[in-house]
Amino acid sequence: MTSQTPKLVDVHAHICDPCFDRDRDQVLERARKAGIESIIAVGENLEDAQKNLELAQRHPVLKPAAGLYPTYLDLNLADKMAAFIRRQRSRLVAIGEVGLDYWVVKEKAEKERQKEIFKLFIELARELDLPLNVHSRSAGRQTIDLLLESGAPKVQLHAFDGKAVTALPAVEAGYFFSIPPSVARSRQKQKLVKRLPLSCLLVETDSPVLGPSHEARNEPANILQSIKSIAALKDIDEKEVIAAVSENTEKLYGDL
Repeated sequence: MTSQTPKLVDVHAHICDPCFDRDRDQVLERARKAGIESIIAVGENLEDAQKNLELAQRHPVLKPAAGLYPTYLDLNLADKMAAFIRRQRSRLVAIGEVGLDYWVVKEKAEKERQKEIFKLFIELARELDLPLNVHSRSAGRQTIDLLLESGAPKVQLHAFDGKAVTALPAVEAGYFFSIPPSVARSRQKQKLVKRLPLSCLLVETDSPVLGPSHEARNEPANILQSIKSIAALKDIDEKEVIAAVSENTEKLYGDL
């Protein structure tokens, strides 16, 4: 059952980033004025995960997630993160961000370690019935293959940088793709939005990066640029985009 009133959600933001420490309250106030009702606060390590929980206590708009960024190739650290997620299950809305990154990790042995760690989090997500908030830079096909092989049921592919044809098996599996404000300046993301059905799109900012401008710090209020770009690329009204991404977000994350 979906809500009658659309709710705008930024489904991937690093609001714990130290660059927000000096003005986080103002950033969140601008998000509120932009109509954003929830922000999924992802993390890259244990420090981020703990900080997200603390921030969410002070700012109910923040919905905490916990994950290990794919460039951390330490199995011991992955086990510690998994234990943290189990302990904090009731307070978390997702496992993320986790995934594969072949932009940074290029050696075969390291790629295998990365896949092993990702599999651990896929299994954990199934065990705990949590959505996966997934990073797949320069590894879109391999990430989707691994998710499908592992039977991951609830998946958000964040800022997907692959071709639309690579994304189609994930669309078939019911996975979602979140579109950042950088779609306004990215030919690749524009092509992706044109090809993928509206029924699989979400919106994110990946704050403080992937904003409308390459130079400026990104923040959740810029989610409106994602909405605007999707509407223009699909030649539909912005209200239709908001209604669709709201419904899609609720399908994956429930009523945040």
